[in-house]
Formats: sequence, structure tokens, C-alpha cells
Amino acid sequence: MREYKLVVLGSGGVGKSALTVQFVQGIFVEKYDPTIEDSYRKAVEADNVQCMLEILDTAGTEQFTAMRDLYMKNGQGFLLVYAITAQSTFTDLTELREQILRVKDQDSVPMVLAGNKCDLEDERTVGKDQGATLAKQFSCAFFETSAKAKIMVNEIFFDLVRQINKQTPTGEKKKKKGGWCSLL
Repeated sequence: MREYKLVVLGSGGVGKSALTVQFVQGIFVEKYDPTIEDSYRKAVEADNVQCMLEILDTAGTEQFTAMRDLYMKNGQGFLLVYAITAQSTFTDLTELREQILRVKDQDSVPMVLAGNKCDLEDERTVGKDQGATLAKQFSCAFFETSAKAKIMVNEIFFDLVRQINKQTPTGEKKKKKGGWCSLL
């Protein structure tokens, strides 16, 4: 079974953990509890192929940014999350993407931009067109999601898997085997 290392990044409070837990366990976590780092594993079938997803849910707070280089170096696909209700979380993503590309020393990597909390339309401060424009600049897929209403949650993770498959078809050898724990 092929393994995929996915990294969920974004500012604090955008719903990274809520999206990840909704995808892995099918439940919505209502209470905000800042994450330091959580790792999840889930076996899925993508395009008729069995896959094991290792999803690293990262800290959104500044005090843990030193750990980011390690996540970025070892991640294969990146989910960049912002809250449609907070402009600053949207603005932060350009720097995050630049850091990923710098650490991986590549021009492009499998990436999805997710505007979360689309169920809170009346509190929106980031337009859908802004998200689409940024995704075009990033040359990546874009979805508006809601962990609470379970909107486009599975799609963001499956899209990343498909991008990784396009970039590194199954026949190619992986550099090394090991989970996130082998990094620390």
C-alpha cells in the first residue's frame, strides 16, 4: 500500500484540526484547542488504489514555526488553510507557500488551497474570487470547505493524493520509508 505524507498548514484558528478530524474520524470538533502537532493515519481508496494517508496537523501559532522546515522537507502534499472569516489568515499563506518551495527547493509541489468555514457566509471577509485568484497565482487547486457542514472535506485530501500520483507515479522508488515519528 502506497503511503502519502500530507501536511496541513495555516494560521491558528482556521480549522486545520477540524478539517483533519472530520476527514479521518467523521466528527466535527466544536471546541478550539490549539494544536502543537497531531499525526493521523487513514487508509483510503483513491482512483481504485489503496492508500495510507499520514496527515500531519501542524501548529498555527508562531511559537512552533521552527518545526515547520522539518514538516515541509518531508511532506509530499500540502493543504494550505485559511478562514473565509479572517483576512489575515488569507494573507499569511503567501509566505507559507514561499517557505515550502524554498525548503523543498522546487518550483511547485502538490498543494491545495482551502478557504474554510464557508458555512459562515454572513461573516465572510475573504471573497471566493480572492481565493480563486490566489490559487491561480500558486498554480494549485482551490476549494471552499466547511469542517462543520462537511463541505468538500474529502475532496481536498483526495485532490492532494491525485496530485502526488501525477508528480510521482507508483513505479518510481521512494527515497526512504518512515513515518513522521522518524523525523523527531
